[in-house]
Amino acid sequence: MSKIYIGNMPFTTTDTDLNAMFAKHGNVTSVNIITDKFSNRPRGFAFVEMDTDDSAQKAIAALNGTQLEGRALVVNTAKPREERSTRSFGERSGNSSRPRSW
Repeated sequence: MSKIYIGNMPFTTTDTDLNAMFAKHGNVTSVNIITDKFSNRPRGFAFVEMDTDDSAQKAIAALNGTQLEGRALVVNTAKPREERSTRSFGERSGNSSRPRSW
């Protein structure tokens, strides 16, 4: 399986829309439109999984830069998700060994 990132999507794009676009280039195994966890509104990007690397590369070549509702889509191979460090409430980022000066 090969995972594809789709960015700069119109906020009105649905799972069905993406499935139809990518199915022209191979078998789509999943579609995941990323939404805001508080408002549940789309964030303008998604991930599509295709069953083979070959079909994913064909879809990327065909769809990257294409217009969808006036927006040029960014379509490329998805990068693995980076692990985020967990921070407790009130913890500062940066050099925490230095005292805060007010």
